[in-house]
Amino acid sequence: MVDVAEDSPAPRRTRLGPAQRRAQLIEQGLELLADRPLEQISVDEVAERAGVSKGLLFHYFTSKHDYHVELVRCVGRDLVEYTAPDEDLEPIEMLRGTLVAYVDYVIRRRDMYISILRGATSGDPDMRAAFEDTRTALVDRTVAHLPAIGIEPTPAVRLAVRGWVAFVEDTTIAWLRDPELTRDEFVELAIAALSGVALAAHSLHSPAGGALSDRFREDTPAASS
Repeated sequence: MVDVAEDSPAPRRTRLGPAQRRAQLIEQGLELLADRPLEQISVDEVAERAGVSKGLLFHYFTSKHDYHVELVRCVGRDLVEYTAPDEDLEPIEMLRGTLVAYVDYVIRRRDMYISILRGATSGDPDMRAAFEDTRTALVDRTVAHLPAIGIEPTPAVRLAVRGWVAFVEDTTIAWLRDPELTRDEFVELAIAALSGVALAAHSLHSPAGGALSDRFREDTPAASS
């Protein structure tokens, strides 16, 4: 009787181009990151899942640290893309839709999200840089839409928006741990917070701050109820 297990050829490794192989290795890490912290992502396991040697993985990433940093960058880009605003909506509705997507992303990808935030407090400059790329993209996008409601992107406004993004990051984690507010209430809180800081920064050099504040309030359900 023939022993099929012994005589059958070993599965052949699929040959991929360099860009495809690198993308595959990143995808394997992101799948693992969906249910475990970044520090528990093993390059040995990633290589095994991808069907390659650890040496080949290190051909594309110089070290485990380099691989982890790239995962954080990819998560950041994914977050920015997932929360892209609907440009066809009115400014406040656009912001509301982005915040709803942001909260949904964090709920579904909690470990991924926390891996980004840890970059902010990391002593590692590469991790901090990866985090800053994500935060800067969110700040740039928010500031770019403020002129539609009459707020010019002055240095003060940009600084205020940066502080608001940090506020949303921190309070999102706090809300997940102790969700005393509904998701919609949390989103409205974030909208009101942006209104407050952006208008305060805008009013430093503009007498029209009061009128703009009224417009924000009219568009916010919590204020009109």
